[in-house]
Amino acid sequence: MRFRPLSDRVVVRRVKEEEKSSGGIIIPDTAQEKPQEGEIVAVGPGSLDDNGKRIAPEVKAGDIVLFGKWSGTEVKIDGEELLIMKESDINGIVEGHKAASKRPPSRNQTSET
Repeated sequence: MRFRPLSDRVVVRRVKEEEKSSGGIIIPDTAQEKPQEGEIVAVGPGSLDDNGKRIAPEVKAGDIVLFGKWSGTEVKIDGEELLIMKESDINGIVEGHKAASKRPPSRNQTSET
C-alpha cells in the first residue's frame, strides 16, 4: 500500500521507550505511557496560505520530534502502528538525537517536500 500525507500532515512512528524502570523492574505494555517522541516517516507538501502559495513544512523524513500526548490519529499501515498529525501538533525537533529504530522508511510510504 502507498500512503502520502496531504497538506500539512505528517506520518510519525513512535520511538520505543525503555521497558525497564531504573530499578530493573520490567514494565508491562499495558502500564506504560505512550511515548511523546517519534520519527517522521513521511511529510505532506505543506499547507496553502491565503493567496494560494504553498508553505513548505519545517520537518522532514527522519527528524525526531516531540508532540503532545493526545496528538494525532493512530493508524495501522502494513501492520505498523503510526500516527498521522498536523505539523502544528509537533512541539519541536530534537537536535542531535538518532532514532532508536533506525529502520528506513517503508518503500510503501513516500515523503514529499
